[in-house]
Amino acid sequence: MLCCIGDLVEDIVAWLSSDIAKGTDTDVEIHRRRGGSAANVAVAAAGTGVPVRFIGRVGDDTIGRVLVSELTDAGVDAVVQRSGRTGTIVVLVDACGERSMLPDRAAAIELDEVSSADLDGVNWLHVPAYSLVGGPIAEASIEAIRIMKGRGGTVSVDASSVAIIEEFGVHRFGDLLSLVGPSVVLCNRDEANLLGVSDAEGLSGIDITVVKDGPRAAVALDSSGIVASASARQIANVRDTTGAGDAFAAGFIVAMMGDSDVEAALVNGHAVAASVLTRLSP
Repeated sequence: MLCCIGDLVEDIVAWLSSDIAKGTDTDVEIHRRRGGSAANVAVAAAGTGVPVRFIGRVGDDTIGRVLVSELTDAGVDAVVQRSGRTGTIVVLVDACGERSMLPDRAAAIELDEVSSADLDGVNWLHVPAYSLVGGPIAEASIEAIRIMKGRGGTVSVDASSVAIIEEFGVHRFGDLLSLVGPSVVLCNRDEANLLGVSDAEGLSGIDITVVKDGPRAAVALDSSGIVASASARQIANVRDTTGAGDAFAAGFIVAMMGDSDVEAALVNGHAVAASVLTRLSP
């Protein structure tokens, strides 16, 4: 079973057709949907038929109950604390499909415990960096990783965001990765550059560093350099890239859990990401 620890929030996605007109109105098309990196990975993985558990916190409110219901309807085993108010992320998507996010994670960062029993039956634990860099959720996630590694399970971390790495501190984040010791780290090209990943070498001490690069080929690296690559599927008229990176992570992890080689896992990552991109486009 795959387990994902992290955010379950409401995404309010604004599709922009022009630059924002400061001080006045800008016409947009609004979409509301379930969000949160960990929840996105869980749902995408469950869609492939793999057993998945999600661990997180939502508010004790209507939207929190709706979001948890959506998780369970998608086939995810939801282990959820309820307190406070559910988080919201405003996502601004420009005409080219690139997005900028305004997060208010609210209850999500207050997850204060992951018990040993919560991890029963789990053999792969996935933790976005959002869950590691602040709030009670960080301590809970680090303890969950310790438990999982003690049981011989596999741990993956997604670098998640250039902004949160910079705010946390690049060197400090590197030290954190050394502390928790995941087998796999997934990042996009900007995050990889920030962390000093090059085609000659992946992250120090990490078995596999996966670098996603939008519509370009994804690569996997170890200490000796690139060990596999796979071209992205070309999709015309992409309107919204929200969640595509999480879907890629789900596809990659699911394939690795099924004993695929790294190249096949990259290919599967692209396939699951493509299904999200086509779903989110008009």
